[in-house]
Amino acid sequence: MTTRVIAVGGADAAAARLAACLGGTVCPLAQRRFPDGEHYLRVLGAVEGADVVLVAHLHPVDPLLVDIVFLADALRELGARQVGLVVPYLAYMRQDRRFQPGEAVTSVSFARLLSRSVDWLATVDPHLHRHAALSAIYSVPALAVPSAPAIARWIRAEVPDAVVVGPDEESGQWVDEVARLAGCPGITGRKLRHGDRSVEIAWPALQPWRGRPAVLVDDIVSSGQTLVTALQGLGAQGLQAAACVVVHGLFAQDAAQRLQEAGASRLVVCNTLPQAGLPLIDVLGDLAEAAARLIAPRQG
Repeated sequence: MTTRVIAVGGADAAAARLAACLGGTVCPLAQRRFPDGEHYLRVLGAVEGADVVLVAHLHPVDPLLVDIVFLADALRELGARQVGLVVPYLAYMRQDRRFQPGEAVTSVSFARLLSRSVDWLATVDPHLHRHAALSAIYSVPALAVPSAPAIARWIRAEVPDAVVVGPDEESGQWVDEVARLAGCPGITGRKLRHGDRSVEIAWPALQPWRGRPAVLVDDIVSSGQTLVTALQGLGAQGLQAAACVVVHGLFAQDAAQRLQEAGASRLVVCNTLPQAGLPLIDVLGDLAEAAARLIAPRQG
């Protein structure tokens, strides 16, 4: 069967990598905005009978959601056999319950929208905090590729005597697995958030690790305040911050600069989002393997 990969919203490098890994070809797409802001999309290659994979960096997410919904519909009308979606970073996972009366639980609403449009979905380490798995909210097959093996390989090569540190309870799932795979001790703080830029972190006893290099690991960095606070607290207790490793680097405003000023001697990110000037840990190869597993059952 023919596999065609389409880059949505500037994900050209990721689409080319996935196409090569899947033994497929990139299908060109024309996309632009009309003067009033409406979307124009045109598939420039043949897709009839093909397995089509859409690839998108969902940041910023809202305009890309419209493109994905329209494209999936158009591809089916053009005869595509299946339409899958590869999003290295899966947006709208933050709001996973109704914290205040009347709030939209956007992680569920977003999952319903995508499940109506695509046949399957593959992503890297979605922010599964209160949802047990993607299958709890997505009604189509969905695979979450772990970043821990790739991050652990980087730590073994770059900071082999590290202490792996998570800034809060939510990062614990990554820290425990990364530490296990890297053969390093792992510790996790407890966060109390007072606002987007007001955070406190309580740490367990750190005396046994004093003097060892700390590698902070977190799944998402937006404002960066949690990691800034963590860096300051670790430094005060005698742990040297050798690196901050981030799975999804959103880096709102001056977040990357603030992390470096707070004491992160190295800032490293997984390549789930386009980044300029930062070292990258590759997870796209693992993501392509997940996409291949999702394509295969529908080829039978």
